[in-house]
Formats: sequence, C-alpha cells, structure tokens
Amino acid sequence: MQTLSEENYLKIIYNLDKQGLKKITPTAISEALNNNPASVVDMLRKLVDKKLLQYEKSKGVKLTEKGRNVAIIVVRKHRLWEVFLLEKLGYGWEEVHEMAEQLEHVQHAELADRLDKFLGFPEYDPHGDPIPKANGETAVTYKTVLAEIPEGGSCRVVAVKDTSPSFLQYLKKLDIGIGTKITMIEKIPFDSSVVIKLGKSSTTTVSRVFAENLVVHE
Repeated sequence: MQTLSEENYLKIIYNLDKQGLKKITPTAISEALNNNPASVVDMLRKLVDKKLLQYEKSKGVKLTEKGRNVAIIVVRKHRLWEVFLLEKLGYGWEEVHEMAEQLEHVQHAELADRLDKFLGFPEYDPHGDPIPKANGETAVTYKTVLAEIPEGGSCRVVAVKDTSPSFLQYLKKLDIGIGTKITMIEKIPFDSSVVIKLGKSSTTTVSRVFAENLVVHE
C-alpha cells in the first residue's frame, strides 16, 4: 500500500512521461509538485526501494511496471471523478480538479471500474485529458496548441494544458470550452498575441500564454 504522497509522486511522473518529456529529472518533478528538490530526491529513493521506479542521474526517473500500474489507477480515478463531479453533481470545470485530488486516493479495488461503467465509459475528462482504461490504454492525446495554428487556419478545442481555476474561469468568461471552434485571424509580432474568432462571433485578442495553453485539433 502506498501513502498519499507516494501516489502523488507516481501520478506526476506518469503525467510528465505522457507529456513526452525525454528525461524526467528531480527538478521537473519538484516544479510540478512545487516541492523542495532535496525532499523530492528523498522520496525518489523511497520509491526506488519499493521497486516503484528506477532512478539514475544520467537517465532520469522511470516508472517500473509496478509503479506504472499504481499511477494508472490513481490517474484513472482522478479523471473519472472529475467527469462525475461535472456531469452528475453540476460542478464547474474550474472546480473539479481540487476535489478529484482528494477523491483519487480512495482505496477500493472495484471503485474505478464501477465509476467508469456508471459514467458510460468516457474517454476524456472535462479538461480533455484521456482517461486510462484498466489495462492502461488511452484514447488519442492531442498536443497541438492554438499558438501553432497558422493565420487563416481553423481548429476546435480538445483540451487545456493549464487547469488552474483562474485560466478555466477566463475560458468560461470567453465562452470557450471543449469543442469550441476557433479561427486564427492574425498573429501580432509585437507581443506574440493572437486575434481569434470564436465560431461565428466577433474577434477577440488573447495573449501568447493563453494560446500556448489551449490544446486544439485542426
């Protein structure tokens, strides 16, 4: 049995790997967890002792099969709980992450499978992240961000990289959600901001940071 803290570390390492990070370092984990680098190294040693991961300074951190299985269960429960909180309890997509952070650690062998079935086997969570199946398989993970769309190009929102309440609330204010169609009208060289059009509505200007945190599919 893993502690709550150990599960969080395994989940973060799993997510960093899924983001395509070539080498997962203690620094990367520290930044993701907003933790002290020294405490991160201490935890990595504990997880190595438990055979949940491998760690070499030159190669970075890698989950063992045992560690990956634990991480998949935690991530799966987290994303299923987000769907449940949004669809069944009516919470906003800017609210569900923090609650799912707590619910993901509920220990019960059949919980994830029952929740998955109850929700109709969803493939993605409210933020567009794929929900792992029991065997670890996931739906397509999209990686193109709005900033990469050329002028005149059209796309639809499929996920968000930034799940902070402030960003999600801003998206809500702009009436942008999963599935929203966006047309890239203009890229402004001066400050790298972009002018976009949402569906058939009028144009609006957003920052480069905004455009880099919205995942889209052309």
